[in-house]
Amino acid sequence: MAHTPDPVDQRLLDEWQRDFPLVSRPFASIGQVLGLNEDQVITRLDRLKAAGAISRIGATIRPNTIAASTLAAIAVPEKRLDEVAAIVGAEEGVNHSYLREHRLNLWFVATAPDDAALQASLERIENASGLPVLGFPLLRAFNIDLGFSLENPKAHKPDGGLRKTLSLDGTDRLIMQALTQGLLLVSHPFAMLADDLGLSETVVLNRIRRLSDAGYLTRVGVILRHRALGWRSNAMVVWQVPVDRIIPAGEALAALPGVTLCYQRQTVPDVWPYTLYCMIHARSRHEAMDTLTRATELPELQGVKHEVLFSTHCFKQTGAMIAHSRKAAQ
Repeated sequence: MAHTPDPVDQRLLDEWQRDFPLVSRPFASIGQVLGLNEDQVITRLDRLKAAGAISRIGATIRPNTIAASTLAAIAVPEKRLDEVAAIVGAEEGVNHSYLREHRLNLWFVATAPDDAALQASLERIENASGLPVLGFPLLRAFNIDLGFSLENPKAHKPDGGLRKTLSLDGTDRLIMQALTQGLLLVSHPFAMLADDLGLSETVVLNRIRRLSDAGYLTRVGVILRHRALGWRSNAMVVWQVPVDRIIPAGEALAALPGVTLCYQRQTVPDVWPYTLYCMIHARSRHEAMDTLTRATELPELQGVKHEVLFSTHCFKQTGAMIAHSRKAAQ
């Protein structure tokens, strides 16, 4: 059953998916805007998390900037779905895993600290399942943060990519790993994170601001579980766009209201010719198909071959693996 937030919860979910206050007491700062005290904000967020509406309060990381990742898929016989999904989900670096309506029916995102670790993870899945794993690495991002208003979805602003290249070190990696797992819902979450890492709160906050300003963090804020909030008709659409038309097609598609993710991925010759991917998150299949119809009518996509893969079950949804794991936020 979908969780129905009250008006105040709705604001918490809508207004702080990004631009989370990077201050010592962020929940008190949010409370000042909402007319609540700090404890009331924390209590509401804790309740939303317990209801499954929130994955975490943390960050999403720009793919392949400090770690490695890929989208992957397996064609799994129906009678083996639960078995193979468990094998995939057991890999620590797999942070999303979905059943989709297609011959390639089990799709997942694998992440790892580096390319070698990522390849080893995919090989373990292949060896344990006895099934071929197809990988589709990201080549270009048009929209990758999956933050959108639940009340009135609007066009996404173009992804700006990395705005500045920084010299990152092990501390940055540990901070980003912690943010993918989530902040504790306490009065001073950044101080708790800093203490866990043996740093000062000031250092942690300054580094998070630096990573966010440079674009390594695509957003910092409330990370939702959209299915639990009623957005259950979610489809991945893949498009066979010629490479020389990718940029205008991707920019046009990413700007379409209802399209919540958009990126170019590597093809698999003679197996998978699709170059451009998008996600459509909707409350009904009819609503999703309306968005797809508008997409097919874009001048940049008219006549382009595409396939629609609706998600029917979520096996796993967690943060990316940037570094060695830290105790998850409770």
